[in-house]
Amino acid sequence: MPEKLLNFNQAKEFLNTSKTTLYNLITAKEVPAVKVGGQWRFRKERLIAWLDSREVSKKKTPKK
Repeated sequence: MPEKLLNFNQAKEFLNTSKTTLYNLITAKEVPAVKVGGQWRFRKERLIAWLDSREVSKKKTPKK
């Protein structure tokens, strides 16, 4: 069964961000999103992968 897509408000809640921030991320093409019938849709698995790719490692590389 195909994964259910999140609408804008669901993605905003999932990412715990504001409406403006999510629109800015979409406009900058930073967050994975697709427009369907004039409305933004998001795949939860892609949002999770996007978050994982932005995660800052707890290990710090010493500066020389």
